[in-house]
Amino acid sequence: MARKWVYLFTEGNADMRELLGGKGANLAEMTNIGLPVPQGFTITTEACTQYYEDGREINDEIMGQINEYIGKMEEITGKKFGDHENPLLVSVRSGARASMPGMMDTILNLGLNEEVVKVIAEKSGNPRWAWDCYRRFIQMYSDVVMEVGKKYFEELIDKMKEEKGVKLDVELSAEDLHELANQFKAEYREKIGADFPTDPKEQLYGAIKAVFRSWDNPRANVYRRDNDIPYSWGTAVNVQSMAFGNMGDDCGTGVAFTRDPATGSKGLFGEFLTNAQGEDVVAGVRTPMHIREMEQKFPEAFRQFVEVCKTLEEHYRDMQDMEFTVEHGKLYMLQTRNGKRTAQAALKIACDLVDEGMRSEKEAVAMIDPRNLDTLLHPQFDQKALKAATPLGRGLGASPGAACGKAVFTADDAAAWAARGEKVVLVRLETSPEDITGMKSAQGILTVRGGMTSHAAVVARGMGTCCVSGCGDIVMDEANKRFTLGGQTFTEGSEISIDGTTGAIYAGLIPTVDATIAGEFGRIMGWADKFRKLGVRTNADTPTDAKKARELGAEGIGLCRTEHMFFDPERIAAFREMICSDTVEEREEALAKILPYQQGDFEALYEALEGNPVTIRFLDPPLHEFVPTEEGEIEALAKAKNKTVQEIKDIIVSLHEFNPMMGHRGCRLAVTYPEIAAMQTRAVIRAALNVQKKHPDWKVEPEIMIPLITELKELKYVKRVVVETADAEIAAAGVALRYQVGTMIEIPRACLTADEIAKEADFFCFGTNDLTQMTFGFSRDDAGKFLNAYYDAKIFESDPFAKLDQEGVGKLMKMAIELGRPVNPKLHIGICGEHGGDPSSVEFCHRIGLDYVSCSPFRVPVARLAAAQAEIKNPRA
Repeated sequence: MARKWVYLFTEGNADMRELLGGKGANLAEMTNIGLPVPQGFTITTEACTQYYEDGREINDEIMGQINEYIGKMEEITGKKFGDHENPLLVSVRSGARASMPGMMDTILNLGLNEEVVKVIAEKSGNPRWAWDCYRRFIQMYSDVVMEVGKKYFEELIDKMKEEKGVKLDVELSAEDLHELANQFKAEYREKIGADFPTDPKEQLYGAIKAVFRSWDNPRANVYRRDNDIPYSWGTAVNVQSMAFGNMGDDCGTGVAFTRDPATGSKGLFGEFLTNAQGEDVVAGVRTPMHIREMEQKFPEAFRQFVEVCKTLEEHYRDMQDMEFTVEHGKLYMLQTRNGKRTAQAALKIACDLVDEGMRSEKEAVAMIDPRNLDTLLHPQFDQKALKAATPLGRGLGASPGAACGKAVFTADDAAAWAARGEKVVLVRLETSPEDITGMKSAQGILTVRGGMTSHAAVVARGMGTCCVSGCGDIVMDEANKRFTLGGQTFTEGSEISIDGTTGAIYAGLIPTVDATIAGEFGRIMGWADKFRKLGVRTNADTPTDAKKARELGAEGIGLCRTEHMFFDPERIAAFREMICSDTVEEREEALAKILPYQQGDFEALYEALEGNPVTIRFLDPPLHEFVPTEEGEIEALAKAKNKTVQEIKDIIVSLHEFNPMMGHRGCRLAVTYPEIAAMQTRAVIRAALNVQKKHPDWKVEPEIMIPLITELKELKYVKRVVVETADAEIAAAGVALRYQVGTMIEIPRACLTADEIAKEADFFCFGTNDLTQMTFGFSRDDAGKFLNAYYDAKIFESDPFAKLDQEGVGKLMKMAIELGRPVNPKLHIGICGEHGGDPSSVEFCHRIGLDYVSCSPFRVPVARLAAAQAEIKNPRA
């Protein structure tokens, strides 16, 4: 039996998301529960995958089913493509199984040609509407299917409005729009070298291919990488009969949420435009009215819409984001989905749904995207400085947080300026999906047009980037990269601050402060901690970082990088003396100067952690990273070591390595210079003894981590130095103190011989930054130069340094655990690479049986929530 590639809305349901995509599954579900949905069919995600497998062609079997379902749709609607009595017009929309707002393409009013326009103009008695639909269709089809840029058509519209002396598109007459349609077709012919297609089926085939193609467009690829959406999923295509919001003043279109997507407050939130199509609301071409104003315009449709909102939220048990159209006072539902929301709103909605009896605590924890928590921890403006500042203007607070930086006017400039270390605010008339890379690079986004559901607002909220939209007081001159607001002119590089909560816009840079977290955050985190089995530590080198991490729920330090403590001017001088010493005695003398500093650092960390575990990694980087480069510093070092400047320069040259990441570093330094490990051990143990004495109720048990081990004998050699030194210090103090010596597993050979290494190690900690580097043979500092080519060629879907490679690096980790634990049942195992704060990597760590993950302080809540979700999804025995 032939595979089924196409489904009517009446044949699907919400559980078929993988096959029908989110939009198709939800259209089917709304149809099933009896809501007013314009009917149509969905071409499956599998058909998209097949399209790519067949060399970007739709094969005969799929094409046959599309034609069969066009016939079925014509029967259901009583309309036919190209018919001169009752013509069928459709929308063609993408719909992946994960929501990707604005990332892929939509076409409205498909099925129009000159003859059909005349038919619908006559039948409706509304020629203006008919020609408006046609000019929109030509513009969309040209842009999406044939890739003729929108700007050419927008210039023609602006020119027409100027000639007619009007400001808005809706003020153009039927004759103006007819002329515009002709101009658009002439533009199409000039750019493509062929006439605009008139056969509706030919138009539909082109549109379907365009939607499939858009799955692989640059902005979709960037969005997928950022949101862990696999390329293999593909997108479905939804072909739906048109409902028209642009037929006159008794028509309209809108986007609404059942709760406020910025705050989570319960109540209808959204926007509405009369005499418009959906693209007008989302694109922000006109600034819309609040959804409540719809009640005055269309009381009956509004009453029905409020009922539909209640039905959908209760059905899906989550906040819904809906698109709808009113045609001659009649309501049509075009889409529903679980709404994108800010982190603050996500927490409030989850807690409210529990309080309302719609969700359990476990379900509430599972429904929050851990990555969004990052945004809660972003800075806000300093209140004192804010009170002293006067806003120049105000737009809509579309995505909360505070941002300040230099104004830039294009997405490319935002990316370029950010790459050279500048903080920028992207200022645009309105953003479009092509701007995604620049939006990601910016501290904040400011737009002149558009509402709370415009592209800028939705995408910024999803990324956690501060955004102010719809500031109509701005007089924009994009061509010359400047704008005027409140009597002040801003040019490229002007300093500006924006408040994504209030919508306020300020000249200059307003200082920011860390966000404070309360209320629902604590409640959700409490639930998460109740469910998770995986511990969460932090990577912290300073007491400030450690305290922040403790505030955010860290249960210990999984990685303290001691080398970061050496760069203070007084310490670095002594360490350079050690590097340039000729004898063990000279080295020990130089290290003795550093010992009190290291001891003080460790005492402060133990104090900050209040008896929780602290894992201290011994010196890891190659020595050349510490040597001076400035002439004055070289002269000072020569003087201190009683050597000539040339002798010091010769030592510096001798430290140069061709491949330092695989060179004289990690435990190799301790093998060559055991006195370094001895000094660090003294500092660790003395600090622990002092803090334990001061706080007898705490359990201070240092965890000393030897980096870059490849061989059991290597670990035994360094461990002997550590144990002899530590035991001598403890004996001299005359008190009992427990400590552990473990290793960082970051070289493939260590994973392969983990059963041997486990005989001597009290713990393993996977250093997945280096383990990824060594497994792939990529330098993490240079991989950025070629990874984009790997993404484009579909060799990689994500950066292996950001998202753990579970097939390769993960297999090595699993092997190390399975080899190590039987040899040493007390072995505790964690991860302290950057992957420790990535939700999908945390889930993997839970699955393979790690005891804890360790990540940067601000990612601790992300890891706590991800660990709880991992346990809910895959409970440990």
